[in-house]
Amino acid sequence: MPLLRCLLALACLCASGLAAARPFTDAAGRRVEVPERVTRVLAAGPPAAVLLATLAPDKMIAWPRAPSPEERAFLNPALRDLPASGRLTGRGGSANVEAVLALKPDLIVDVGSTAATYASLADRVQAQTGIPYLLLDGRFKATPETYRSLGALIDAAEEGEALAAESETILRNVTAAVEAVPEEKRPRVYYGRGPRGLETGLAGSINTEIIEAAGGRNVAGAGAGGLAAVSPEQVLVWNPDVIIALDPDFPKLAAADPLWNGLKAVRAGRVHAIPTLPFGWVDAPPGVNRLIGLRWLAGLFFPEQFPQTLGDAVRDFYRRFYRVELTPEQLDRLLRDAAGPGPTR
Repeated sequence: MPLLRCLLALACLCASGLAAARPFTDAAGRRVEVPERVTRVLAAGPPAAVLLATLAPDKMIAWPRAPSPEERAFLNPALRDLPASGRLTGRGGSANVEAVLALKPDLIVDVGSTAATYASLADRVQAQTGIPYLLLDGRFKATPETYRSLGALIDAAEEGEALAAESETILRNVTAAVEAVPEEKRPRVYYGRGPRGLETGLAGSINTEIIEAAGGRNVAGAGAGGLAAVSPEQVLVWNPDVIIALDPDFPKLAAADPLWNGLKAVRAGRVHAIPTLPFGWVDAPPGVNRLIGLRWLAGLFFPEQFPQTLGDAVRDFYRRFYRVELTPEQLDRLLRDAAGPGPTR
């Protein structure tokens, strides 16, 4: 009799668990059963972590990697001390099943490519852990819809709608500004990665997506893959109007190096380091953090189209999306990197 009661109780528990699950079709077309109540969400990689940090910080349970001390200072205090889980997706995946299970997530979320490789990974992790795993569209133009779909799913619909609307405003304003400028008057831009600036993102890649969305004409042609090594001679041939650099020391290097300081962009003081705190403004990671990068770049390229100062735009963005009030020193740090060193002659 006690055994029968136990079996009946177990049957009722299973039935209630099934009733509490909701079917959700993710951006890869996978049908996933999601718990009715989601309170603990694990980000599979950096873009998902930024999405969660902005949308539902109270439901986020870990970072894919521990934030650095500099990054922590720019994060909402509630997120600074979350543990590091390792990443489940992308290059350098370091999480394991035991670590994931120990965090007891209700849901795993990945944001980025929905190609077959990533769908297969999601299926495999879900089968190994028994935890529902969603793939959401990481394309920049899909940002509003991604906010709405995840917000509705994890009981953050109001916040998801608000952030989606603000994302749409940024995208709409930048698109209008770019369309007001003839193609031939848009700046030719080189994106320099690495300490010597000799790795770049090819046109159409995720690495340069917002440079092009902001109206910059990428001097590096399209090609297979996202990144390519280039020679100084090739950059001299391109002779870009503007250089956007990932390394914060690159603007000073370019001004002092004979290989670079003859370039039009360097002579005009149009070499700009990408702000990276707490997340990169261009592609590190390629998440919703790029919204402020889009506004920054469009303002650099077409300042007459943006009456709001960059400082005000940055303060507003960090307050609304990151839930952080920037100190004057923090704002100066971000704007110093973004402004560039000024003309050399």
